[in-house]
Amino acid sequence: MTAHEHPAATRAHFRPDRRRLLCCGAAALGFFTSLAPAPAQASPWTSPCPDTPPRPALDSALQDLLARCWDGLDPARVWDVHTHLLGSGDAGSGCRLSPVMDQWWHPMEVVRKRVIMDAACARPAGTGPAASTDRAYVQRLRQLAADFPPGARWLLYAFDEALDAQGRPRPDWTTFHTPDAYAQGVAAAHPERFGWVASIHPYRPDALERLARARAGGAVAIKWLPSSMAIDLRDTRLRPFYEQLAASRLPLIVHCGEEHAVPGAGREDLGNPLLLREPLRHGVRVIAAHCASLGQALDLDRSRPRRGPAFELFARLMDEADGRQRLLGDVSAVFQFNREPEVWHTLLSRQDWHERLLHGSDYPLPAVRPLHRLGRLVAAGLLERAEVPHLERLRDANPLLFDFALKRSVRWEGQVLSPRVFASAHHFGAAVS
Repeated sequence: MTAHEHPAATRAHFRPDRRRLLCCGAAALGFFTSLAPAPAQASPWTSPCPDTPPRPALDSALQDLLARCWDGLDPARVWDVHTHLLGSGDAGSGCRLSPVMDQWWHPMEVVRKRVIMDAACARPAGTGPAASTDRAYVQRLRQLAADFPPGARWLLYAFDEALDAQGRPRPDWTTFHTPDAYAQGVAAAHPERFGWVASIHPYRPDALERLARARAGGAVAIKWLPSSMAIDLRDTRLRPFYEQLAASRLPLIVHCGEEHAVPGAGREDLGNPLLLREPLRHGVRVIAAHCASLGQALDLDRSRPRRGPAFELFARLMDEADGRQRLLGDVSAVFQFNREPEVWHTLLSRQDWHERLLHGSDYPLPAVRPLHRLGRLVAAGLLERAEVPHLERLRDANPLLFDFALKRSVRWEGQVLSPRVFASAHHFGAAVS
């Protein structure tokens, strides 16, 4: 089948309907999702931004926590597979954010941008040609990464603009855009810490040529957000793209489940996890972002489809034949407050999945304070209350270390996320060889 225009996509994509107003807080605070907490600016929503280096070391309690977290792990195998790269284009990156994020009559979008930039410490200090959001974002990420042992790396995401069914750019559907060339350039400048993930809308007339260039340029995966970018995974025009991905063993990272933070085209129906069967059956290795752990989707396997948890549909695919061979999930954002305890319990207890689960942070999300409510994890039996103060202080010191330590600390009935979840580099071996 081919993709068609959807009624929802013909409306203004930042519509102030009741559903958006009700989820305003989650949308504004969850766009994705430094050792001295001397803030360059203070925000009630985000971890403090650092003063200039040098920075004092972590206290002994946090050092002990991190030593336990690294026990049994080889840092060179620990790749964060879900890291957003953003910018305003003020330093020639080619990045852009939707203009509505600066328009007061779209207050949710103004708040969204403020929280994003505060979380990433991407509000440049001072004025003049040296001040740059692009540079501040990368500088902060490099600073956080420097607190990890040598060898640990982050995969930086490009993000293509939305297109309609005829392959025409739709800036009104594009919440943000990060060009492939920029992600490639940042990774090439700092290869000891960064790799890069390309984003190529498959409706582009030159999509296959772009895919070849991305692979030649060192991209280790391709990222799509179908509901925002208006990509129907069942579209027959995608088959040549799937064939190239399968032949190269380049993984396809797909956001499934609900998407509040990047509304884009507003095609929530295209985020159904069951649609992943199409690339899977064409031999593509697929990584379901966030394990499709948020929201509901239609159960298309029923004679009378009805909505159910998207995570349950992801779990069904994980246990099917194609899924066992080629479906993976990244665990970025899965321990946010807006996930159900059943998600947490399943991911911890399904040890047979852990070879196919991958560590990811969804940076800059870990710096957004309200998204991780550790008391809820305590109430669900995943954390000891005594661990909470240490994790909270670690979040203020370094949100990436906090995200890593949280995932290493959660447990359910004696089960933890296996070291295999964090040793993710080998999943991209064919792409980097």
